[in-house]
Amino acid sequence: MAMMSSCGNISVQSADQLKQLKDIFMRFDMDSDGSLTQLELAALLRSLGLKPSGDQIHLLLGDIDANGNGLVEFEELVSAILPDITHQILINEAQLLEVFQLFDRDGNGFITPAELAGSMAKMGHPLTFRELSGMMKEADSNGDGVVSFFEFTSIMANSAADFLGIKLNHSVK
Repeated sequence: MAMMSSCGNISVQSADQLKQLKDIFMRFDMDSDGSLTQLELAALLRSLGLKPSGDQIHLLLGDIDANGNGLVEFEELVSAILPDITHQILINEAQLLEVFQLFDRDGNGFITPAELAGSMAKMGHPLTFRELSGMMKEADSNGDGVVSFFEFTSIMANSAADFLGIKLNHSVK
C-alpha cells in the first residue's frame, strides 16, 4: 500500500489517525479518482471547522501539490500534515502523562483504586464505592486491579470520543 510506504515509520496511534484521514479523504473525493480538486479540498477543510478563503485554499493547494498536477493525492495530504499530527500526539501524550502522574501518587506507574479515590476526593469529587468500582472496572482493561498509563490514555480517548460523538474502532470496554 503506497500510504504505508511513504509513511513507514508511523506509530500505531498515527496509523489509526491515518486510517481516519483516509476515510475523510475518500468521503470528500467526490469523483473517487484518488485526488482532491480545489473545491473538494475546500469542502474537506470546512468540514474540519476551518474557513479558508479562496486565495488561502489556492496557496495551500500549491504547497501540498508535490507533483504539480493541480490536485491533492492522499500521500501529498499525509506528507503535508503528518508532521503536525505527530507533534500534536507528542504534546497530547505529555499532557496526559502529567494528569496520570497526578493520580499515580506513589509514582509506580499504576493508579490503584485508593489513589483514584483519594485524587477524586482531593479534586472535590468524592466517589462512592460503587462509582469507584465502576470507574476501575471500565478503565482496567486487563483486569489486574490497577490502571496503567496505556489503559489511562485509552479510557481518556474513549471519553473524549464519546463527548465529541466520534466512534473509535479500538474501544477499551
